[in-house]
Amino acid sequence: MGSSSQPEASASASAPQAPTLTAIRAMHARVARHVVETPVRRWSDPPLERRLAPGTEVWLKEELFQRTGTFKPRGALAVMMDLSADELARGVTAVSAGNHAMAVAYAAATLGTTARVVMPRTASPLRVSKCREYGAEVILVDDVHAAFDEVRRIEREEGRTFVHPFEGPKTALGTAGVGLELVEQVEGLDAVIVPIGGGGLCAGVASAVKLMSPSTRVFGVEPEGADTMHRSFAAGEPRAIERVGTIADSLGAPHAAPYSFELCRRFVDELVRVDDDALRDAMHLLFHSAKLAVEPAGAAATAALVGPLRERLAGQRVGLIVCGANIDRESFAEHLAKAD
Repeated sequence: MGSSSQPEASASASAPQAPTLTAIRAMHARVARHVVETPVRRWSDPPLERRLAPGTEVWLKEELFQRTGTFKPRGALAVMMDLSADELARGVTAVSAGNHAMAVAYAAATLGTTARVVMPRTASPLRVSKCREYGAEVILVDDVHAAFDEVRRIEREEGRTFVHPFEGPKTALGTAGVGLELVEQVEGLDAVIVPIGGGGLCAGVASAVKLMSPSTRVFGVEPEGADTMHRSFAAGEPRAIERVGTIADSLGAPHAAPYSFELCRRFVDELVRVDDDALRDAMHLLFHSAKLAVEPAGAAATAALVGPLRERLAGQRVGLIVCGANIDRESFAEHLAKAD
């Protein structure tokens, strides 16, 4: 496990416009009727306390209880609520291993439009089934490259709007609602730990947290097998990785993108990495101590707290983003068995 400190944020004229607190609050209000204000809970239990440095207080932002089981509808709705009547009539499309596709399917049904989502054949059958339950047409293809080719074809031939899984100002405004709620629900947090896939969640959460509580440190956590943001921070620009190799498939973004990268670079204090064994261990801890059944991505913040950040955050008040819980029971049981 390693860490990467944040480079100095550039103040150049080419830097993208960051969200304002006014804009974040306005978007939060707009999507409020379609999403859940997810609960925050103090996590205090002997199995956890044995893993923490003395005096550390932990608060769980339980975004796994969001519509579709992850934070994703916040960003999808933020994008899709600004589509014109004509664009809504033509429908939307998306590419995803599961969570984003489910969110787009849910948002499409909510807003009265249609969705055609493209997923790799290796996607979880549970997530494919859930997409169809929300009313989306699911197209299965051989791999991620074929998926993007198919989405481009759908855009071109059907005129559907592509809803990006993690990039863009509106997506960040939507995901910022998670940070807005957390800071309002728990006063005086010293640190917040946020999982990073493509960076859309972390970009939004970090923006809101820093605007509302500048002294609160924000840590991003990535799987070792998908450390796109680490490589991008080191290079000073968005980078891609050769392959994704992690059990946290919903954190397996093959590349970083300019807007979310710049917001993360501006507002995230530090990045850390965790390996698959640490993710399984954290899933086990959350299940047996906090009574939460989460997918590997949903355990990433916990893995960082009891791992590379344990001593750094000793005696502090820490908020953990529990970002999702879309996992089938067989895979969940297998991961927990390997953690025992």
